[in-house]
Amino acid sequence: MINRVSLMVKCTHCNESLMDYKKPLNEKPSVKVNVINEDGDQGKLWLCSTYGCYDKICDVPLRTGSKVKVFCPSCNQTLNTDVPCKICDGEMIKFNIEIGGVVSICNTVGCESHYVMFEELTDTLRKFHREYGI
Repeated sequence: MINRVSLMVKCTHCNESLMDYKKPLNEKPSVKVNVINEDGDQGKLWLCSTYGCYDKICDVPLRTGSKVKVFCPSCNQTLNTDVPCKICDGEMIKFNIEIGGVVSICNTVGCESHYVMFEELTDTLRKFHREYGI
């Protein structure tokens, strides 16, 4: 069985944690954000924090192929970026990883494009190994 890593993330603007320990997904804390769907409906979106997992819970409808706008629940700044998705015509949503680096996911519902970037690779990898034992 593969041991998957749960990434703890925070807002790229206010640096507040986006982790929701009260609403776990797959036995790990979820990533809680505000969302607006293409119909203009506003709600809450909980994403699985396990890297490579696409499970989510949302209190507004999300149609496959539609685009969403995602906002920090603390500062209400958008987490969407101008970076285009390499798979579809979406744009990437960016989160800071608490131990360093950035994880990005596509704003198109159902697109599995995602990646992790580390700026200070040596220090971040050391923290990663210490945190996750990998």
